Amino acid sequence: MNDQNGTLAPRSRLTTGLFALAAAVALFAIARKWDLIGGNPVDYDWDFGVLWEYRKLIATGVLNTILFTILCVFLGLAIGLVTGLGRLSRNVLITAPLRAYIEVFRCTPVLVQLVWFYYALPVVTGIEMSPVMAATLCLALYGGAFYSEIIRGGIISTDAGQTEAAKALGMTPMQALRRVVLPQAFKKMVPPLMNQSIMQLKNTSLLSVLAVPDLLYQGQVIAHDTYRPLEIYTFIAVAYFVILLPFTMWAKKLEFGGISKEA
Repeated sequence: MNDQNGTLAPRSRLTTGLFALAAAVALFAIARKWDLIGGNPVDYDWDFGVLWEYRKLIATGVLNTILFTILCVFLGLAIGLVTGLGRLSRNVLITAPLRAYIEVFRCTPVLVQLVWFYYALPVVTGIEMSPVMAATLCLALYGGAFYSEIIRGGIISTDAGQTEAAKALGMTPMQALRRVVLPQAFKKMVPPLMNQSIMQLKNTSLLSVLAVPDLLYQGQVIAHDTYRPLEIYTFIAVAYFVILLPFTMWAKKLEFGGISKEA
């Protein structure tokens, strides 16, 4: 059922998600038994017990993925706050390079950025970087470009009368921004900030190309040792789903909470 704003109600979204999950499980069960192209049974002996043998390596990958995400999100938020506030300046010498930075990172693939930061940036700057350092810098700047626009959009969407009222009370522009504008803008920024942070976690799956020991890279190592890629990559997909689902539901709750308050 649609709400007054023309969006699906949370219950309808949940029902749709459950049907999609059930359909995915059914397709997986069919694909497990039949070759969908040739119509021949697939004789494959699934063995998820191999995961227990490599539980420490898997746990390390999960932990590294979560810690790396937290680090990149906090660095990205710091970069986004500075650049977002800088984009509000009327000085073109400040806004032009900030806009160029944002557009470069928003308009190029993350995978290309990761490879460039690790292989090309040391050649340009003469500074050698480890895979972890290159990946951290890249994802932090990438996230900062998106966080910047979210923060800037939240600030400019605030009623200008609030700023005028703060100035009438004798506040400086910075005091008005900190005490009046940002608290109101933050409520609007929370849902998109959460969604972008979720994207940051999913982007960590690309770090395996730099041999950063995240969950996917550890899975590749295990699959190479055990020759059990189907079990390993199935588990990795489920692990990402389990990690991301609570945050996705939280983001949706915040989004619908904001819509209901505005209504």
